[in-house]
Amino acid sequence: MKVLIIGGVAAGTKTAAKLKREDRSIEVTVITKDQDISYAGCGLPYYVGGFIESREELIVNTPQKYSGLTGVEVRTGKEAVALDAAKKEVTLKDVRTGNTETWPYDKLVIATGASAAELPIEGKDLPGVFRMRTPDDAEDMRTYAEINHVKKAVVIGAGFIGLEAAENLHARGIQVTVIDFAPQVLPNILDPEMADYVKNHLLNAGIRVITGTSAKQIQGTDKVTGVETSEGTLSCEMLIMAAGIRPNTAFLEGTGIEMFKGTILVDSQMKTSLDDVYAAGDCAMVTNRITGKRQWSPMGSSANLEGRTLAQVLAGAQKTYPGVLGTGVVKLPGLNAGRTGLTEAQAREAGYDVETVLVPTDDKAHYYPDASFLITKLIADWKTRKLLGVQVLGPGEVDKMVDIAVMGINMGAVLEDFENADFAYAPPFSTAIHPFVQAVYVLINKLDGTLVSMTPAEYAAGKAEGYRVVDVLPEPEIKGAFFVDLAKVNGEIEGLDKKEKILIVCARGKRAYFLQNRMRYYGYENTVVLEGATFFNDVKVKNTEAAV
Repeated sequence: MKVLIIGGVAAGTKTAAKLKREDRSIEVTVITKDQDISYAGCGLPYYVGGFIESREELIVNTPQKYSGLTGVEVRTGKEAVALDAAKKEVTLKDVRTGNTETWPYDKLVIATGASAAELPIEGKDLPGVFRMRTPDDAEDMRTYAEINHVKKAVVIGAGFIGLEAAENLHARGIQVTVIDFAPQVLPNILDPEMADYVKNHLLNAGIRVITGTSAKQIQGTDKVTGVETSEGTLSCEMLIMAAGIRPNTAFLEGTGIEMFKGTILVDSQMKTSLDDVYAAGDCAMVTNRITGKRQWSPMGSSANLEGRTLAQVLAGAQKTYPGVLGTGVVKLPGLNAGRTGLTEAQAREAGYDVETVLVPTDDKAHYYPDASFLITKLIADWKTRKLLGVQVLGPGEVDKMVDIAVMGINMGAVLEDFENADFAYAPPFSTAIHPFVQAVYVLINKLDGTLVSMTPAEYAAGKAEGYRVVDVLPEPEIKGAFFVDLAKVNGEIEGLDKKEKILIVCARGKRAYFLQNRMRYYGYENTVVLEGATFFNDVKVKNTEAAV
């Protein structure tokens, strides 16, 4: 059997290598228009920032080394320009000479990936304007910044790629402004209140962020000098276009293959609508593992998993790809952000009866020298108590928190499955009750009615209007709030009516919960704890009643 694979980065090379291991007799050929194969695309921003010193470190395998290791034939500099599924032939163009040839196959795998989106604006081809998709892009960007002593840059796009580019340019001492058309950073990745925290952190770290802003025109004659936006003109000496990616599937137009917005639709065995044609990686549209609905998740991790499963299918195994969770993590200056599963908005759209909680915790024993914090948002279904998603922020190992959620969601876990989970503990690594379990406890309390709380999103939307703010920090800190000393509460609290609406606020939420527990026992009927407390929320008191 002859298997032709178009694309030589993640999904293509993984499919090819695994297929040869499954059945050495299969004739496998990888075609790619680039000279490089199997490169670390996710590492490109860190090469620009200097964290990865040499280009060679980004190249996982050369064509020669890869062929020797796997037995796969590799043809570089060949671009697929047409597909005749009836004849089982692909037309290839030599990118250097322009000559074409046809290549037959028994099975075809399309793993052409995606490219940085081309913004339809004037000036996009000026020197100093870059995209970040290949090692050549990263090398050109790094060289340009060094030779031209770039001091100011603009990044268009506040998704993973854009923020990673911004972080690495910032690390080089370059003044960076990030703009995005969406009203928040990391759109469709984080819920708005989590995204707002990230945005404020970036601003405090020295990276300017302007959301709800579109680029109109790139300015300059011999090189880029600025960009005109809907909010005014930003000067810059370098501009990075990171406003999303587009699947490399133009050559499939007219073939009859089923696509959606340029992505190739595949079934659970990665098969397309054409006989003996399969697709994997950034060019393919798979499904969401929770909802079963179509989802495009262009990540190097899922591309490898899809390729491995596809290879087993091609070799005759009865396997299926279960879908993606959209798991991702991003490193920012002094803060990491990770997520998996459904956001709150996505869960509601999917029809779930959603309950959420936002919990700040220590990331390890508070007395350990480098102890810091985690901010965890859990999303669950109220009826079944199944975990649907998680978003985590913190300077440390947010990926560990996300990975716990991934495993739980994969196994259909309900919140109680985490309640007594025996996670690893020692002061340098975690807290005695793991931070993930702590967050689960709070959400279980909320679902059970033991805790009555207000989310940061609700607070920001004005739900606290008409509530009296009670400050239960160790010392009075919230200007205009009614201060209560938790240690002295052993009955009714003088100055607070049992029927008035009371919002209890502390530093992170624990003391507020303790006070609410006592107040409910003593007959206070309308107490609400502010999730995230002053750690996450900007608490303002409109009335200025004297503290007692």
